Amino acid sequence: MSTKAILSAAILLAAGVANFAVADDPAMSFFITSVGSGKGGDLGGLAGADAHCQALAEKAGAGAKTWHAYLGQSGEGAENIDARSRIGQGPWHNAKGQLIAQDLTDLHLNNHIRRETGLDENGNPVKARGDTPNQHDILTGARPDGTAFPLADGDRTCSNWTSSGEGSAMVGHFDRWGGGFTSWNSGHPSRGCSVESLNATGGNGYFYCFAID
Repeated sequence: MSTKAILSAAILLAAGVANFAVADDPAMSFFITSVGSGKGGDLGGLAGADAHCQALAEKAGAGAKTWHAYLGQSGEGAENIDARSRIGQGPWHNAKGQLIAQDLTDLHLNNHIRRETGLDENGNPVKARGDTPNQHDILTGARPDGTAFPLADGDRTCSNWTSSGEGSAMVGHFDRWGGGFTSWNSGHPSRGCSVESLNATGGNGYFYCFAID
């Protein structure tokens, strides 16, 4: 085979590999919000949080999917809603195509959310422990298995995501760092629901978004 033919074959092979890589790269179906609501734990309820996920996804070019926030709801006068019940069945991948979890069981037992994979909707890293400022607290209002807290346990959802003052929210650490608080979704309660209170424990009002379809 001539040198020209060999080069042509190599080019075609490389093009085929490149096309395969693009076709095989899973579309984004998970991200951590790059910005919060600006009002601490007041996200406008679950509907407002979902709208925030959808808006960020649209700006990132992923608006064709339906996005929901991974947030629980509980309390007097409100229906108990588990965070795990709101996000579809998986699988989910981050903005770089890295697998986060195959399904709900995998997500709550063996997921791949950590500092390197917990990316925002633009594929950028989120500030973690050791960065300035630390923003690894992620709002969830969920127990480790993704279910909602009973009312008897106190406020763990900033009054079902409508409070920017009193109350508390259960948060997780996406980077899996923080003393004994290494859970991605149920590490510790926040000091309060204001922006200042969330900042004080290492957060900025961010939450997880998942594509449900």
